[in-house]
Amino acid sequence: MEEKLRIEAEAAAFRRLVQHLRAHPEVQNIELMVLADFCRNCLAKWYKAAAEERGVALDYAEAQEAIYGMPYAEWKAKHQLEATPEQLRLYEERQQRKAAAGNT
Repeated sequence: MEEKLRIEAEAAAFRRLVQHLRAHPEVQNIELMVLADFCRNCLAKWYKAAAEERGVALDYAEAQEAIYGMPYAEWKAKHQLEATPEQLRLYEERQQRKAAAGNT
């Protein structure tokens, strides 16, 4: 695949992922972290870093809004539930496994 088309396909896949996450706010960030080791906030950080690598100033709140489709505080108030003790336990176990493997 030529470079231009590859970049366009990657961008389209990223937009589809963001659209999918916006369509499923019931999926909690902690669940994403436990299962996939990333969440919406990770995507916002990666988006911000990618913009800055290209010389575009983007603050974290702007990056979060690009991912969540609204200010993070609004999304959090509407959709984020308190993490359960089980979710927190699983998250901590994952973090410990990553640390033990040297993947912090």
